[in-house]
Amino acid sequence: MPEAVGPDFARTGLSSAQVAERVARGEINDVPVRSSRSTGEIVRANVFTRFNAIIGVLFAIILVVGPIQDGLFGFVIIANTGIGIIQELRAKRTLDNLAVIGEAKPKVRRDGASVAVPTGEIVLGDLVELAPGDKVVVDGEVVGADNMEIDESLLTGEADPVVKQPGDTVMSGSFVVAGGGSFTATRVGKEAYAAQLAEEASRFTLVHSELRSGISQILKYITYMLVPAAIGLIISQMVVESRGADEAIRRMIAGIVPMVPEGLVLLTSVAFAIGVIRLGRQQCLVQELPAIEGLARVDVVCLDKTGTLTEGGMDVTEVRGLNGVTEERVREVLAAVGDSDPRPNASLQAIIDACPAQDAGGWRCENALPFSSARKYSGAVLTDPRGETATWLLGAPDVLLPADDPRLTEIDELNAQGLRILLLARGTRPLDHPAVADGVEPTGLVVVEQRLRPEAADTLRYFEEQDVAAKVISGDNAVSVGAVAGKLQLPGADDPVDARRMPQGKEEMAAAIERGAVFGRVSPQQKREMVGALQAKGHDVAMTGDGVNDVLALKDADIGVAMGSGSEAAKSVSQIVLLNNSFATLPSVVAEGRRVIGNIERVANLFLTKTVYSVLLAVLVIAWQIPYPFLPRHLTLLSALTIGIPAFFLALAPNGERAKPHFVRRVMRYAIPSGIIAATATFTSYTIARSFYTGEGSLEAETSAATLTLFLTAMWVLAIVARPYTWWRVGLILTMACGFVVVMVTPWLQHFFQLKLVGLTMPLTAAAIAAVAAVLLEIAWRVVATRFPA
Repeated sequence: MPEAVGPDFARTGLSSAQVAERVARGEINDVPVRSSRSTGEIVRANVFTRFNAIIGVLFAIILVVGPIQDGLFGFVIIANTGIGIIQELRAKRTLDNLAVIGEAKPKVRRDGASVAVPTGEIVLGDLVELAPGDKVVVDGEVVGADNMEIDESLLTGEADPVVKQPGDTVMSGSFVVAGGGSFTATRVGKEAYAAQLAEEASRFTLVHSELRSGISQILKYITYMLVPAAIGLIISQMVVESRGADEAIRRMIAGIVPMVPEGLVLLTSVAFAIGVIRLGRQQCLVQELPAIEGLARVDVVCLDKTGTLTEGGMDVTEVRGLNGVTEERVREVLAAVGDSDPRPNASLQAIIDACPAQDAGGWRCENALPFSSARKYSGAVLTDPRGETATWLLGAPDVLLPADDPRLTEIDELNAQGLRILLLARGTRPLDHPAVADGVEPTGLVVVEQRLRPEAADTLRYFEEQDVAAKVISGDNAVSVGAVAGKLQLPGADDPVDARRMPQGKEEMAAAIERGAVFGRVSPQQKREMVGALQAKGHDVAMTGDGVNDVLALKDADIGVAMGSGSEAAKSVSQIVLLNNSFATLPSVVAEGRRVIGNIERVANLFLTKTVYSVLLAVLVIAWQIPYPFLPRHLTLLSALTIGIPAFFLALAPNGERAKPHFVRRVMRYAIPSGIIAATATFTSYTIARSFYTGEGSLEAETSAATLTLFLTAMWVLAIVARPYTWWRVGLILTMACGFVVVMVTPWLQHFFQLKLVGLTMPLTAAAIAAVAAVLLEIAWRVVATRFPA
């Protein structure tokens, strides 16, 4: 505990002088809250890679043996690395700016005033104030508590909230679900219990995605193939190349370099980084990078009604008296109940606006019970002007009334119009009695109208078109929730389900959720169980929400999406935060994820086809004991025109197809047959050319014929991958073809790349072999698609 701070501490908090002393001593909450990797980490991650090391060594060798045109691949790697660093730094800047906007600013009491400060400016001994939905950001000891209930499930796994009294301990990482209070910060910075957990939870990461792990797996296998192939090439080229070691080294390097799909890693990073930048422009904070990918895989999205489909504000449209109680008296009680809660939720705030405190007419509050999502009501002990004291409850009619109460029929009719109905009832037991809600006397109804988000209908329609099932999960009355969803034209909204009557078994619950679309009276724990049940059935589940009652489900969902105006607890456990509070941003996130994943899968087919044909060509050359057909410059040219340049454009193109699992299997089932066909066609053309050409300059002519065959075959692979065709994709393919023609007809480029087609017979033969390869490619892709679905 910090030293004593004076008898008025609970009222005034620390003074400015005391805060300055603690800052000077370093007693500050200095845990860095980062939304992205540091600049140094970004540079290291892009420069010091396994394949950059391999390519770097080979580039250094080429610089020694020359000529420089055989070292073009080294400059390509330098450019790739630079592009990766620049794009990720742009993404970092975007995320850091958004993180400042969305950063939690707890309230602390200093010099007798309540002020909001950044989390990093809290000092040891600060008096931190808490309200419903607030996250506890440092460890501390409770000083004051007003029916404060803390949820510690993120730390302990226990879902039941804990009532805190003065002197109790609160831990960073927990959050307030009801009531409020204040606590003294006893451990800050790295000493706080959940400091590291909180930092990791809010950090922008580049790991733990199927896409990245799949690419890493592919690269690991390529490394295993690369070493023996390289050794075999070195030995074979030294043996068969009679014109000296320099030529043997160049052809050996030419065989190794194309085995490395270096651009695949780059394009994955660039595609994700540009996705982050695009979403950032729409005020969407991606707290964990794989969230873009994850939301693209989602097939079920669970939506909390309040704050997601409806706006936060509400309006009281009617107040009715029951059992002979006048509307005026009901309004007086409502005004007193509203005045009793210093931290009202949206419903109570609407009542306060309609029945302000000055309308209480002499009613006094003796005790209060804040609203809780678990119990569905709030309460107060009130004394009327005549001095009579009674317990009053305000909450859900179907919770406070018995199931056979005739008033529920009238209430259901109002719920069916999409209205929220609250019951004011008088009880006979103390507020802290476990059965305080039993046997209460209904005295009034409050009809509250919710404001629909104007963009919600279009967003729900988008999910329906994209085969993403939308499930509305709310704590409100099921009929009311169904009516709201019906106004938004959600399929299945006409058959809402009361979650209190749902089966408890995971399989039975999942089946019920799959059948239904709207669920009401769902407790926070049930939301979590419903998400888990869907996941157990193999669904990828996204959860949207903004309140403390959504936190458990947001945390367990595959992707948690929080509103920027939501509680700090909800934002802290979510992967995506919509800072503009617009539900309409979600389609953009889904579309961005699908664009990234679908396009990376496209370009991965190009890169891995090159790897397969490079490895197979090396094996064939070793087996036949002949010179490798290419120099590094040839394969640099081919890679640029058939893979590198087109892949960059394809990776950033629109793509609306939903992401599918088994990335490695899906890519390799096409890359392996394509690589085998390309290698076989190229080697066939090369061996025929070797028997056709003789004398001085024959190797250059043989290489040119093999290059033509490989280019045309690789271009056909590109043409397949680029489908379905659009004007720009056709233009891209034609531009790459024209680039090759320019090289083959321009004298200085012929000399630079050491390419020249000799005669007419062999070039036509090379083209014919490529045509046969194109037919085989079409057959192979169709067979794979029908017989080996991923």
